[in-house]
Amino acid sequence: MAVSRWERGMQQPPGSCYIRLGNMAGDPECWYFWGRAGLHSSDLMRVLPAVRGRMRRSSLPHFEIVVAGAGKKIPKKSQLVALPLLQVSAATHGQNGDSVPDLDQVPADEIIAAPHTWCPNPAQTSCLRVKGDSMVPLIHDGYIVAVDTWENDRSKLRGKLVITWHHDKGLIVSRLQAFDGTEVLVPENREYESITISADRGWRIIAKILWWIGKAP
Repeated sequence: MAVSRWERGMQQPPGSCYIRLGNMAGDPECWYFWGRAGLHSSDLMRVLPAVRGRMRRSSLPHFEIVVAGAGKKIPKKSQLVALPLLQVSAATHGQNGDSVPDLDQVPADEIIAAPHTWCPNPAQTSCLRVKGDSMVPLIHDGYIVAVDTWENDRSKLRGKLVITWHHDKGLIVSRLQAFDGTEVLVPENREYESITISADRGWRIIAKILWWIGKAP
């Protein structure tokens, strides 16, 4: 009778059932069921190393390692991290980014290699593209930013560059500041207005920006 009520939409299964269905479904369908249970992939990847490793492997396309540098000798102990460049863009102030609240579920289309010392949490680090000009002169339109989803404590991210998400605006690149207890997203380009996020519960801090790269004009 319970299953019949679920099928007719008269009643929702309990969270424990959604979790078990996710365990049975496997990747990637599991994330739908776990999401219905109120779980985010970022939460699961923090506490379950096996899930973190599986998601990172499945998000990386096949790639070939090429040693560049005109024949320069590379130290044998050099460690590189293969970072997925996700098929998603974050916007700056004045534009809307892709509406993706969880970066762990976004597929990658390219790979960027970075020194291990640049990635304090490799399993939680990925790259995405930026569009817009409100973060000029630091980050220009078309730049690529490396982001770390491990740190999402707002008190520790104040003054830092972050990726935020809003259900209407999508992914946004900005600097998180606090003035008299009010949290504000501040652009580098003063021609754009700041955004107050304390009163709007729709805002989420997705990731901390570690570094960025861009092609020469």
